[in-house]
Amino acid sequence: MNRINTLFNIQYPIIQAGMIWASGWRLASAVSNAGGLGIIGAGSMYPDVLREHIRKCKLATNKPFGVNVPLLYPDIDQLINIILEEKVPIVFTSAGNPKTWTGTLKAAGIKVVHVVSSSLFAEKSEAAGVDAVVAEGFEAGGHNGREETTTMVLIPAVAAKVKIPVIAAGGIGTGQAMVAAFALGAEGVQVGTRFVTTPEASSHINFKNAVVDAREGDTMVSLKKLTPVRLIKNHFYDLVKAAEDEGADVEKLKVLLGRARAKSGMFEGNLSDGELEIGQVSALISEIKPAADIVKEIWNDFERCRKQLANLEF
Repeated sequence: MNRINTLFNIQYPIIQAGMIWASGWRLASAVSNAGGLGIIGAGSMYPDVLREHIRKCKLATNKPFGVNVPLLYPDIDQLINIILEEKVPIVFTSAGNPKTWTGTLKAAGIKVVHVVSSSLFAEKSEAAGVDAVVAEGFEAGGHNGREETTTMVLIPAVAAKVKIPVIAAGGIGTGQAMVAAFALGAEGVQVGTRFVTTPEASSHINFKNAVVDAREGDTMVSLKKLTPVRLIKNHFYDLVKAAEDEGADVEKLKVLLGRARAKSGMFEGNLSDGELEIGQVSALISEIKPAADIVKEIWNDFERCRKQLANLEF
């Protein structure tokens, strides 16, 4: 067992990302029951909804699970209080300063992991006392780091700077990619896009099908003047690109984005005008299948690939 298995008390070092509008209790419990670590995505949940999902997840699995909390979201105090009251064992934080809540969570016996996009942020997270970091490359779906560092470069850079375990994310949806991440210094992987295309994901079937249909070049990073986000090209993306090409400022882009754009696309299935956040690895996905099958497939491919590499002759 490596450090990630030990830290989270899980069978496989495969972690499901806490994606907004996709990562409810059904997906989290399914991944945990399969031997990975399921994560509830609190970013798209009101406080009372988060409490409901935590309680349902507890009923659906006796395995460890966690909650992802974007630190820049509103109602953060209420979300943290619910996590403390419900005694959630593991919290992944992102999009903010890890110093703010790590001490509070650790004092309650909670394992804390922070998502970073650079080795500098990884060092700051380690100094803040987190137990591990997720190093997320620019291939990832959803909100991305401004550094635009790809996974192949980011993982070894982060692994060289910190002593705590590194979890690789961004473009990982297969066992082969997991082997590559481990070769670069990771001890676990976080998988997002692949778990969107599962029956257990709470995202709309229209969105799931759009992910399956996506090919190379169908996702792009947009809204860089606000917060960079990778999404599937659609009518909304075309509007944003046209505005950016014309030099739109932050305020104009905020108006164009409006409210509930991500909910409209990913949860309600509006493929034209919704925000469809997803990663580049969508180009490698060809079907919707149960989360447990994905965990098993990634692990079996990881073991197979690892053995093949061990037997290579030069």
